[in-house]
This record gives sequence, C-alpha cells and structure tokens, in this order.
Amino acid sequence: MINKKMYDAINDQIKNELESAYIYLSMVAYFHQQNLDGMAHWMRCQVHEETIHAMKFFDHLTNRGAPVVLKDLKQLKTTWKSPLEAWKDAYAHEQFITAKIHSLIKIARKENDYTAEPLLAWFANEQIEEESNTDKVCRQLEMVGENKQGLFMLDRELGTRVFVAGSPFDPAAYNLLQ
Repeated sequence: MINKKMYDAINDQIKNELESAYIYLSMVAYFHQQNLDGMAHWMRCQVHEETIHAMKFFDHLTNRGAPVVLKDLKQLKTTWKSPLEAWKDAYAHEQFITAKIHSLIKIARKENDYTAEPLLAWFANEQIEEESNTDKVCRQLEMVGENKQGLFMLDRELGTRVFVAGSPFDPAAYNLLQ
C-alpha cells in the first residue's frame, strides 16, 4: 500500500503531466495559426508523450491498489508573441516538471517507498531528454533570428519527428518510449 504523502504527490503529478499535454496542445494550435505545421506536428507528438507520462503515474497508483483522483487542469497559456517565446515556455515548463520529479524522488526516499523509485528514476532520466530537446530548439531559433528561410527550414526539420508509441492509454505504448 502506498503512503498518503506519496499518494497525494503522484495524484498531483498526474495533473502536472496532463497540464503539460494541455499547454503543448495550445502550442499546436498556435503553431498551426502561424503556418508552422512542422512545429505543430512536433508538439502533437509531445502531447501524446505527456499523456503517456500521466498514464504511467495513473497505472502506478492503480497497480498499487490506490484510487486515482483526477484534479482540475489549468489552462496555463494560449498565445505567444513568437515561436521562440513558445519554445522558451516549453523549456521552462520542462524545467518545472523536472523539479516536480525531483520532489517526488525526495518524498519516495523520505517515506521509504522503494517501489516508486524505478518509475521515478525513469522519469528523472526522461527529463534530461525533455529539457535538452526544447532547449536545443530555443538555441536554434535564437541563431535563426529574423531569418524566415531559417525558420521554415527548422520548421520542416521538426515536422519529421516520429512518435512510434500507440495510444497513450495503452500500457503497451509505455515500452516503446524506452
């Protein structure tokens, strides 16, 4: 059985992961409005991935016999002044999620919740990739500056992202992220 501190924190993290999907879905809409369909595609893949992350936590609770309590989601942001601002927000959001994962690890260790540690170690490693990917695009957009040709080249490159996992609600999809 899971203790209350860990239980509450994981329910909060499910909300955080779903809010991640929600803000990235807002970015999908923004990028489509800007005719940056490659960036929109990249973010669609990210929405899918964040939903899988939420489901990993969801299943962790249900597998431990604990009920999931879905919390209200906040609409974090819906508009940006530029693609760079959107990507900077994505990077900052990934840093926020990393801090939340680190907090979960601290709780698990303090509460001697050894069964949560493999899941949390996976997420700690995943966040390295999440931060790196969004930071890289920020740096590339900064290099491109006002050059529209460079922006469209980067947009085209981001549109090649492949997300191989199936439905985010199918546990079999989790294994494809490793």
